[in-house]
Amino acid sequence: MTRDEALRLVHAYVDGELDPAKALELEAHFAEDPTVRAAHERVREMSAAIRAKADYHAAPPAFAARLAAAVPPSLAKGGRRFALPAWLRQGAAFAAVAVIGWFAATLWGLPTDDRPAAEVLDAHVRATLSGHRFDVASSDQHTVKPWLSARLPYSPPVADLSVEGFVLTGGRLDYVGSRRVAVLAYQRRQHLIDVFVWPSTAKLGEPRITRDGFNIERFTRGGMEFWLVSDLNRNELGDLARLLAERAAP
Repeated sequence: MTRDEALRLVHAYVDGELDPAKALELEAHFAEDPTVRAAHERVREMSAAIRAKADYHAAPPAFAARLAAAVPPSLAKGGRRFALPAWLRQGAAFAAVAVIGWFAATLWGLPTDDRPAAEVLDAHVRATLSGHRFDVASSDQHTVKPWLSARLPYSPPVADLSVEGFVLTGGRLDYVGSRRVAVLAYQRRQHLIDVFVWPSTAKLGEPRITRDGFNIERFTRGGMEFWLVSDLNRNELGDLARLLAERAAP
């Protein structure tokens, strides 16, 4: 099992969805690989926080059957195994917002180009629900940037945009595409904004995406790829994207 495969299986392990042999194989990675071990601890803590803070609602008796029946035929034909999460098998459903990312990324098997959008949205929702929006809390870019740079193989650009009405509240590490990335946490009035940043020169598709009530802006600048996620209105989120692109310009 490679590191990438191990990282992809962490969520299934935490949910108790792996067979015993695969679980033992993954546990060996926890003991040997600090990156995989850290990912497991983060997902385990996040899962516990979401279960503690999210609202629960009784699921209708036929809900699980309807959900299983909705699996696209392409998944079944491709031999991809589909397992309902443990919480659904037990007859309870998380608040709808907690399901958005999992439903989009896992159930529907998004095209490759759409997977980052589902992953950053999922990460934003998890962080918001769990209350863990940053690992380092600070409005000072000279505090946030060194903290992130010391824990990543790159130095993400961090901008103080409080004068423009976008307050930097801190930064954290998260996982997108099985790799560790920087997340800058901003706030505008009562709206929370996550800015995911990682090295890339890829050409991105449509710069603006709306999904499940959230707005997403994406662009590349200065050798970095930026993904902004928030429930903030489209125009203001676009203003933040423009400001960040200006600051990141080489």
